[in-house]
Amino acid sequence: MDAPLSADAEFYLPADAFFRANLPTALTFDDVSLATLYSDILPKNADTATALSESLRLPVPIISADMDTVTESRMAIAMALNGGLGLIHYNMPPRDQVKEVARVKRHIHGLIQDPITVLPTQSIGDVLGMIETRRFAFSTFPVVDAQGRLAGLLSGNVVKDRYRSKQVSDVMTARSALITETESAVAADPISAADRFFSANTGINKMLVVDASGRLRGLVTASDVDRITGEAKRRRTPARDSQFRLVVGAAISPLRRPDGSVDREAMLGHIQSLVDEQIDAVAVSTAHGHTQSVGEVVRLVRGAFPHLTIIAGNITSAAGVDFLAECGADAIKVGQGPGSICTTRMVAGIGIPQLTALYVASRAQRRRNIRLIADGGITKSGDIVKALTLADAVLCGGLLAGCREAPGEIIEIGGKVYKQYRGMGSLAAMKAGSAARYGHDKSAESMRKVAAEGIEALKEVSGSVDDVIGNLIGGVQSGMGYLGAANLAALRERACYVRVSPAGQKEAAPHDVVEVSTRTS
Repeated sequence: MDAPLSADAEFYLPADAFFRANLPTALTFDDVSLATLYSDILPKNADTATALSESLRLPVPIISADMDTVTESRMAIAMALNGGLGLIHYNMPPRDQVKEVARVKRHIHGLIQDPITVLPTQSIGDVLGMIETRRFAFSTFPVVDAQGRLAGLLSGNVVKDRYRSKQVSDVMTARSALITETESAVAADPISAADRFFSANTGINKMLVVDASGRLRGLVTASDVDRITGEAKRRRTPARDSQFRLVVGAAISPLRRPDGSVDREAMLGHIQSLVDEQIDAVAVSTAHGHTQSVGEVVRLVRGAFPHLTIIAGNITSAAGVDFLAECGADAIKVGQGPGSICTTRMVAGIGIPQLTALYVASRAQRRRNIRLIADGGITKSGDIVKALTLADAVLCGGLLAGCREAPGEIIEIGGKVYKQYRGMGSLAAMKAGSAARYGHDKSAESMRKVAAEGIEALKEVSGSVDDVIGNLIGGVQSGMGYLGAANLAALRERACYVRVSPAGQKEAAPHDVVEVSTRTS
């Protein structure tokens, strides 16, 4: 029995021995393959959950990139529903970014703690005006008195133009006729409590929650409960916060005064607005994260918001990990130039092939209570498996840019449908606002002197995020099954690597056949 074990140990090496043996060559995903091991788990039972901080856990270790052709609220909602995280890009006015975050956090409510209410003394005309001004998609409102005590319920059936002269108190359902629930009874689990409430009270579709003094403390709708409980039957568990809201993050960039100094007040004011919308993470997102200005911003955010999850980057060195961890980052993005639309390595002559960069960063991670995010170079699920042997999560741009939830413009060419996809270092993206990410000013004069570090491209439309994430996670679980890894910690512990030759890379892909397309549209 010793000979086979000895052969495995000689040819298939753990991370430390493997990357040292390949010095001074730097490697990326296709240069390497993982060795299979004895397994007693089925891929479907492999747990892909990860954490980006002590307070932010994800069922799926995939993050959508903070790019203006990848992640806005629609993508972030889809990512969270599939267990991942979306990072809203910052190529938009700050107030618009806050609105995008709010759309995600309010997408599906558990207990709505601050429901929109009306007063008994208002007229139906007043209510109609409020609905039109604020563009509400609903017309049923709890009615409260001046002290916040529940006085009744205004049904959408009477919020009509013909009744605009009537007072709310004349047409509402009185408090005495309402069935309510107490705050103490629902505090532990609002959704389970609401599920029982709606099952016991046929025909009621809103559960009003009151405290011991009769003040309105919240509202749960039957439609939200049905959607949330239905998620339990889905293959993937949505990523939610402690209040059952979807999780979301947003990228931020150093805001500067004309003299080049960081505008601390403007930055803290914007982040406070994001925090007020219950954001789960902010990403201090730049091409070169091991810099004085990025460190200054991370320290500033950490000092003002000690419990907020901070993602920082990008770096490709152990020194960069130590620096950002010391500044207060919870998770650090690793990768400079591996993206499919990034030209940083050609333009600036810098960057490390991604797998070696992840390994070097992981050496510093061992000394720190921080997480690593592999950012860039991911083209298939097998790359994610390899990345997760050294990192806690992956950040994807190109793999998601073709999804219908991505904000890119749709273009038809030769009967095929494509979506716009551009690097944040492209001239168009920098003119739109991302210049600070690459250390430039976005003024017209400055832009004429800038060498772009990204290109504009097209991605063929690839369907929904549900389908793409489903295929990616299926591949990740398959890889975990081959290594006998029940969870991501076991995957990192058990991984052994082997170098692959160019012929081996060719052998790994379909070859010497005529591939048959199975697409129906």
